[in-house]
Formats: sequence, structure tokens, C-alpha cells
Amino acid sequence: MFSLGRDIVAELGPCAFALPATSATAGGAGDGTAANGVTIDLTALPGGVRAESIAFLIGAKATLAATKTLTVAARILTSPDGSVWTEAVASASILVLTGGAGGTTEAGTGRIGISLEYCKQFVRMEVTPDLSATATDTASLFGLAVFGGADRLP
Repeated sequence: MFSLGRDIVAELGPCAFALPATSATAGGAGDGTAANGVTIDLTALPGGVRAESIAFLIGAKATLAATKTLTVAARILTSPDGSVWTEAVASASILVLTGGAGGTTEAGTGRIGISLEYCKQFVRMEVTPDLSATATDTASLFGLAVFGGADRLP
């Protein structure tokens, strides 16, 4: 076991579930369709922590035909009341997976983040998977929010 003399994991800020398992089928359900993440109330973080930033980590696994791709775009939304949302970070491509020879299963992680000084009380991410194949390719995604710059550790 490797040790740096301190517990780096303990120094991470609080984490929150951010995107329910989302799936897409090339040319079908979920493909090219935005999926809303979980609404996170910034005033209700574990241990009363006040964070300075948030990073959304999006994991994806896809079964892809040779040279076909899964492109994942994400954006961050914010709201004063949890119902009227505005864009805090514009949509950007955060992950591209490409199928290998003969078709392969690929996995990867993308991320998008923001300083919370630009956000209202509630935040969430929106993720859009886009499969380039016209049939058979599939993908599944999930997400986690990690908060940084906490005024104190939980």
C-alpha cells in the first residue's frame, strides 16, 4: 500500500449522487436526448459544509462498432428555487469513446465544473449522450458531484 503521509481521500470535499443510471441505444431511446441530473441544494451539504466549487464526474461505458463513437456533452444549470433553471456552464463535449477493430466495449470518465460563486441555491448537470452508429451500439452513464474548497472538512 502506498502512502503519502496523509489521507488524501479524507481531504476530498463531500460527494453527492448527481446522475441516475442513464442509457442510450444508437438511433433509439436516449440517443441525443438530454438527461437531467439530480437537483443538489447547496445549503444542505453533509455536515453543513459550505463548498467553493463543484465538479461533476460522468462515467460512461459503451459497446461500439469499429470506428463508431459515443460523445458525451454536459452543461451545468443553476436555480434559485429548484424549478426555474438557467445555464451556468455552456454545453461542451466532455468525453469521446471510439470503438476498436471488430467492435469493442469502451469506458471512460468526463468532467465539468464551476466555482459556486456563480451559482444560486440549487445546481444540477444535464448530460447528452450521442452515439454515431445508426443501430446496435449502446451506452450507459452515471454521475457524481464532488465539492471542493470546503470551509471545513465534514
